[in-house]
Amino acid sequence: MTPFVRPRRPADPAVRLAVFHHAGGSAAAYHPLGRKLPVDWDVLLADLPERATGEAAPLPWDLPGAVKELAEDLLPWADGTPLALFGHSLGAVVAFETAHALRERGVPVAWLGVSGRVAPGGRVPVPWLDPRGTDEELSRALARVGGLPARLDAYPAVRRRFLRLIRNDLWALDGYRADASRGPLTAPLTAFGGAADPLAPPAALAAWARQTTGRSGQRTLTGGHFGLFADGFEEFAALLVDEVRTHVPAPPSAVPATAVTYERA
Repeated sequence: MTPFVRPRRPADPAVRLAVFHHAGGSAAAYHPLGRKLPVDWDVLLADLPERATGEAAPLPWDLPGAVKELAEDLLPWADGTPLALFGHSLGAVVAFETAHALRERGVPVAWLGVSGRVAPGGRVPVPWLDPRGTDEELSRALARVGGLPARLDAYPAVRRRFLRLIRNDLWALDGYRADASRGPLTAPLTAFGGAADPLAPPAALAAWARQTTGRSGQRTLTGGHFGLFADGFEEFAALLVDEVRTHVPAPPSAVPATAVTYERA
């Protein structure tokens, strides 16, 4: 089964946007974003490994292997429609690596957006979420960045599954090192970050510009690490659309998306 959820099927899309979620997240968390994007955009919301199962696996999934599969799954969509990629936090790494994997397969990426993550080789200014910690230590760290819904405390079984899932996501990310021997991308790149994000403060995002020879930019959101989710992605969706339309040579569309039905691609 494809890992992508496809909100709609425009007959002649102006842009095809693949979205990669954060650690502990899923495609479902980005449904509200899809609803705020232009109706002539073909949106593909990725589910990283383990999202569709009832229980998180006892072992972490393989990030390079997942990237390879995602790139292969995107190949049928390389039909001439400009292909843009966006990822938040863990998803930023996945989007970045998928852009490289697509380039190796001869598929150009029209635009890459990364959010809530320092550039490869950069140092997180505060201690990162450590998969080696206990459930309580991980919970406290998640709570500090707004990544642990308080209502989970009322559902111990759901909370345990969530912590195992996010721990596996963090283990997948823990050993990640970008391949320094390959050249930079050529696609335009925009780095997004919350003004109060301790994991990826605005000053730390500038280094993303070195990951491409194309145009690069930076946009700052209000809030912290999950500031892009505020008001159903209201602020972020506007910035995203502006960046894509600035960099991608596609016919503009100012009509908001409505009456969206979500299904697998």
